[in-house]
Amino acid sequence: MTTDPELTDPELTDPELTDPELTARSAGRQVTLTPVPPGIWLIIGGGIVAALGPMFGFLIGSVLGSTTDRGNLSPIYLFLFGGIAVGGLGIGAVLLGARRVIRDRRESPAS
Repeated sequence: MTTDPELTDPELTDPELTDPELTARSAGRQVTLTPVPPGIWLIIGGGIVAALGPMFGFLIGSVLGSTTDRGNLSPIYLFLFGGIAVGGLGIGAVLLGARRVIRDRRESPAS
């Protein structure tokens, strides 16, 4: 922030020239912040994990390549299966979050 008098605008810095209605605490519309219901972040996080888990499993399997076989399966299939398992855990998190949201709506009074 510069304090050079030549660079500052006197209309913005002079307290006598500012409008007191604009600086009043009651000016403007009241904003009421409401918290998100419990379980919403579990739904969002679980959805992200469910979507990205199989993709990263396939990516890691592709990086390792199919030149080295572990038994009858290549690493692509093994890591894809692991990614699908992680995606299943993400779906489980989504279902738990949805259950929390539904229970919270039942317990809270209707407004």
